[in-house]
Amino acid sequence: MAQQDDVFKKIVSHAKEYGFVFPSSEIYDGLSAVYDYGQNGVELKNNIKRYWWDAMTLLHENIVGIDSAIFMHPTIWKASGHVDAFNDPLIDNRDSKKRYRADVLIEEQIAKIDDKISKEVAKAAKRFGDAFDEGQFRATNARVLEYQAHRDALHERFSQAMNDNDLEGLRQIIIDEAIVCPISGTKNWTEVRQFNLMFKTEMGSTADGSMTVYLRPETAQGIFVNYLNVQKTGRMRIPFGIAQIGKAFRNEIVARQFIFRMREFEQMEMQFFVRPGEELKWFNQWKEWRLMWHKALGLGDEKYRYHDHEKLAHYANAATDIEFRMPFGFKEVEGIHSRTNFDLSQHEKFSGKKIQYFDPEINESYTPYVIETSIGVDRMFLSVLCSSYEEEQLPGGDTRVVLHLPAPLAPVKCAVLPLVRKDGLPEKAREIVDDLKFDFATHYEEKDAIGKRYRRQDAIGTPYCITVDHQTLEDNTVTLRERDTMEQHRVAIADLHKLIHERVSLSSLLRKLK
Repeated sequence: MAQQDDVFKKIVSHAKEYGFVFPSSEIYDGLSAVYDYGQNGVELKNNIKRYWWDAMTLLHENIVGIDSAIFMHPTIWKASGHVDAFNDPLIDNRDSKKRYRADVLIEEQIAKIDDKISKEVAKAAKRFGDAFDEGQFRATNARVLEYQAHRDALHERFSQAMNDNDLEGLRQIIIDEAIVCPISGTKNWTEVRQFNLMFKTEMGSTADGSMTVYLRPETAQGIFVNYLNVQKTGRMRIPFGIAQIGKAFRNEIVARQFIFRMREFEQMEMQFFVRPGEELKWFNQWKEWRLMWHKALGLGDEKYRYHDHEKLAHYANAATDIEFRMPFGFKEVEGIHSRTNFDLSQHEKFSGKKIQYFDPEINESYTPYVIETSIGVDRMFLSVLCSSYEEEQLPGGDTRVVLHLPAPLAPVKCAVLPLVRKDGLPEKAREIVDDLKFDFATHYEEKDAIGKRYRRQDAIGTPYCITVDHQTLEDNTVTLRERDTMEQHRVAIADLHKLIHERVSLSSLLRKLK
């Protein structure tokens, strides 16, 4: 775990050093859990969003997009349940004065037990080699069985407390498990209490005439209240979906792990409206489609897993998370939920407006059921960054830091590098840049030795470097260097566009999703 923590710290440092992510308001000592995306980060982030948007709206004829406002009528949040029930169970350590989410402390305790089991299995696998039977070992080893029994009992107790909203029960678990504050190392805990996560503000020109409004804690409600507008103006027939990318805001008390949990974040959500009774079929379909979208990036299939919810929200009848293996463990990057007809029914009730759908196939009006896919842009960004980072040992004892970013997502697609700053090489390099820049994000760089320039491009994940040398002036060929293999090939300038496009175009990713 310590080694993984060290790697994560290096990734965070790398993100700042190479213009991916900066602490917000840093010259004023920063603002906790708020970050800015730098020149390379914003390009990577935009490419992730474009990949998601195109996969939704181009590959599905029955999915369209909207962009709803951040400020919404406050009754919307009453109807959705956020005013009364959008809470986290918080607990304070009296010695460190630090505040924690009680559920997260317990989840981390369960993860520690899982780690102990994994270590026992790994040791046995190393000891027995090819003859090792993991299933038999897990079923017979006394220590593993003891850990598993403890883990199962703790998990059942935790699930019950969460389902019953039993705050005292959560505190008692923390006491019984002897969970200590990471800062003070003590078990001097307060009671657990609920804390609403929505940011409030006032809208209006005078104090008397102002109205309390909220910064939206999720983007989904903007889709639900526009569902009928989109359906009618787009002449949409069920099943159909509405996609949206936008900012959301939560007053997270326990915000940590870099950009994994922030107070201002971005979501990519799609609400898919279906006929009642067909929702579980569509839930399973979207569960498969969304995992396929992730795996198409080539970050490693083994880094993903489903986590089916045991505790369902009161409005849901099925829910699962797609988790990705971060340096700090498997964590949720996307949720797929069957939300039944709760949201639309609530808005119909609170607004007094009829928002049912008339289905011409069955000659009946009904409130559609909804399948939601919701992915955090920032978490997706972090998973791509973490899985791409490598400190690579090279022949001869040299090392390099390289980001093996999926080429279509890379902030810079190619860099054009004149070997020297004379003899007409910079001018020739500029001609190549001027030709490629209309289709690819292209860098021009002439400072420092060519090796140092290669290393800088490796560090930001540029798939291709194009070196212009004296031979270029003779035969119009250049050296094309590939990031991952560092192999170099002599290619004609006329062939550059085709060669680069084959690897870096977004369509190369989308075609994997047929």
